[in-house]
Amino acid sequence: MNDVSGFFAIKLAGISGDGDLLGGLRCQAILVVNVASECGYTPQYAGLEALHQEMGGMGLVVLGVPCNQFGAQEPGSDEEILGFCRQKYAVSFPMAAKVDVNGSGRHPLYDWLTSEENGYPGDIEWNFEKFLVDAEGTLRARYPSATTPDDAGLMTDLAAIF
Repeated sequence: MNDVSGFFAIKLAGISGDGDLLGGLRCQAILVVNVASECGYTPQYAGLEALHQEMGGMGLVVLGVPCNQFGAQEPGSDEEILGFCRQKYAVSFPMAAKVDVNGSGRHPLYDWLTSEENGYPGDIEWNFEKFLVDAEGTLRARYPSATTPDDAGLMTDLAAIF
C-alpha cells in the first residue's frame, strides 16, 4: 500500500523531545525497530548502527523505538536510554521517545505498522521486531526479533529498495 502521507504524517516524538521525527525522515527508507536496553537481543544495537552507517548514504535510516512492554527490559527514562545507547553502542541513528507497541495505549506508529491493510498484522511479540518502510511510505517487510541486522533476507529486501 503506497501511503506517503500516512506513514510520514504520524507524529512520533524524538527521544530528546522533538515532536515530528517521521516527518523529518520523509523520502528515506526506514528500518523501524522496537528496542530495549536489558534484552538478550540488545547486542543487535551494534549491528543496527553498522547498518545505519553502511547504508545511510543510500537513504536508509534505522529508527530505534524504545518500549518497556516485554519483561520490563526498558525501564529507564528517555535520557537514560539515550545515554546507554550512545555510551555502550555508539548509536547515532534516530531514537524515538519510549512508547507502547501493543494494547490500548499502542502508539499510532504501531497501529499503522501492524494494520491488516498494510499486510503485516498482529501484535508485536518481543523486543527488536523490525519493519522495513520504503522511501514512498510503503511497508515492505516485517522481521521477527531474532532477525539480525545482517540477515540475508533483510539484506535482499534492502537491495530491492535501493
